[in-house]
Order: sequence, then C-alpha cells, then structure tokens
Amino acid sequence: MTGVLAARVVAPAMVSRGLEASVVPGLGACLAVGFFAAAFPDIDSVLGLVSPVAYLRGHRGITHSLLLLPVWAALLAWLFSTLGRRREYLKPFFVVSAAAIAVHVAGDLITSFGTMLLAPLSDRRFALSTTFIIDPWFSGIALAGVVATLLLPRWRLPAVVGLFALCAWVGFSSVQHDRAIQVGQARAAANGWSEAKVSAVPRPVSPFNWMVVVENGERYEVAQVNLRRTERLVAGEDASFLRRLDAAYLPVAQAAWAPATRFGIDDDAHEIAQAAWDQPGFEAMRWFYALPALYAIQRAAGEQCAWFQDLRFAVPGRATVPFRYGMCRAGPSAPWQRFEMVGEDGRRPI
Repeated sequence: MTGVLAARVVAPAMVSRGLEASVVPGLGACLAVGFFAAAFPDIDSVLGLVSPVAYLRGHRGITHSLLLLPVWAALLAWLFSTLGRRREYLKPFFVVSAAAIAVHVAGDLITSFGTMLLAPLSDRRFALSTTFIIDPWFSGIALAGVVATLLLPRWRLPAVVGLFALCAWVGFSSVQHDRAIQVGQARAAANGWSEAKVSAVPRPVSPFNWMVVVENGERYEVAQVNLRRTERLVAGEDASFLRRLDAAYLPVAQAAWAPATRFGIDDDAHEIAQAAWDQPGFEAMRWFYALPALYAIQRAAGEQCAWFQDLRFAVPGRATVPFRYGMCRAGPSAPWQRFEMVGEDGRRPI
C-alpha cells in the first residue's frame, strides 16, 4: 500500500520535469508498478525454503540495501517496461520503482527485526524499533491513503497526506519508545546497575504497549508494560482475542519484572550453555540474536541440549516463539549438532 502512495506522489513529478507525454505512462500503470515494486524486497523470503540459517543471514539483506536500491529499481523498470512492450517507460518506471522500494525499506527499518541497509558492504542490522511488525494503526492509515488516492485519482494530495500521516505516526511511536527506555533506565537505577543497557521493543495492539529489557552483563530483567494505563486491564474467558492480547501489558507502576539470563544461573547449566553458544556452528545465531537468552537446558539419556531464543520475539499470547535454536550433543565428549526447536518439545536438525 505504501508503494501505491509513493507512486502517486512521484508520478506527477515526471510530467513537471518536462518529459514528453508519449514517454509518460498512465497513472494506473504507475500505481501498479509501485504496488509490485514495493513488494519486491521481500523476495528474499524464499531463503526460508533453503534453510533457517540462509533466512537469518539473507532476509532483509541485499534486496533491502540502500546501496543496491538503484540496481533493483533499474531491474524492475526494465522488467515492467519489457512486459508492457513500452521501452520508453523505462525512466518513469525507474523513478516509481525506486520510490516504492525506498518506502518498503523504511517500513522495515521501523520494526525491531533489523535491516541490512549497507549490504553487501556491511551486515550490520539497523532497527529503529518504533513499530510492531503488524500494526493495525499503521496499516489503517496506509489503507485510508490508498482508498482516497483511488477515489480521487487526479489529486496528488491524498497520497502526500497519507505518507505524511504515516511519518507522523512513526514519530508518535518514537516518542513512546523513548518513554519506554526511561522506564528501563529507572529500573536499572533502582537495581544499582550503572552499566546496564536498556532496550524497548514494540508490542502489538497499542503504541503504548512495550517490552522493556534491562541488560546487565549476562542478566536481564524484562517487563511488559503499557505506558498510558493506570489500572490493570482485565480480560475474561469471553474477551476478544485483541483484549486478551492487550491485557498482558501492565501499568508501569505495577510492572512485573521477570529475570532471564544468557547462559543460566547454576554453574553446570552455565557451562553447557556457554559451550553450545561458542560453537562455530552457532555463529549465525550469535550474529542474529540482539537479545539472546537461554530458553532451556535439556538432559536425557546422557544427551545435553542448550536452547536459546531472542527476547525480541517472545510476545505474550503468541502460541510459539520463532527463531529458537540450540546445540545438542550425545555426551560430554561428543560433537555438537545444531537444531531448530519445533513447538515446545520438538526439534529438527539444521
């Protein structure tokens, strides 16, 4: 939807720059190109069919790179103009494709997953963490902009207003992110953790719902808070799904801080977890995890397994937590093998 808005914004600019009418495609064609071009970067999702490691390493990588954006825009412009048998549309389709890809990258940047903006020169993941991956408010604003654009095709203003409103919404969410950080900083100060690192991860339903993580060395304290609420939200068995999901977030004054660790507390668990974490085969997970925490140590019939998760993806009310990986060995001297957790007790080798 943001690709459609971006296409409508840049389409009139082509005419104003003096391009001849014969080489300017119709508005409908521009909107269609914007729609498909904005979806293009997620073509890297097919890496999940190769392996979980390929997905972790490649998703939001080169197809989301600002450095390679002109290359992808040129490729898509060539593809669309060739399919339409109108090579004279190459330049305007390039402009539309570039704008559409740019808004896709911006839309990924505001989430907490991480986007490799400088790929392939750098694999650093950038994340503003202002907006949950599925935000009905953000989507609603975009949808309203698209509907207005389609109802008033001769006017550029609805698309401009739509994109401006999306930016304003992200700005509002950014303010809430800063407030959530302050909650974590207050908790760190209360604990006497002067070197603590504080993270705030957006959560579903409301821009006021946040997971606040205070990290001190290998230890974490985690709270699910609502920045606006003064009383706890009660959700009975007959409550809607969204209300039950929303009820997990408590007023700041009532925040329940839960402990978590990177490698466990007791010495035996810590030794197993540290050994598993340091294995060369676990390198991709070490790179991907932003808030790594030990999920479980399993011992059965001489086998040892250490399972890890990223706290970013542990959302209250979610049936399963994605990206849980571990290393297992048949005994203290046996080689480690890498696995992905399936459900709560299943596993499959990677």
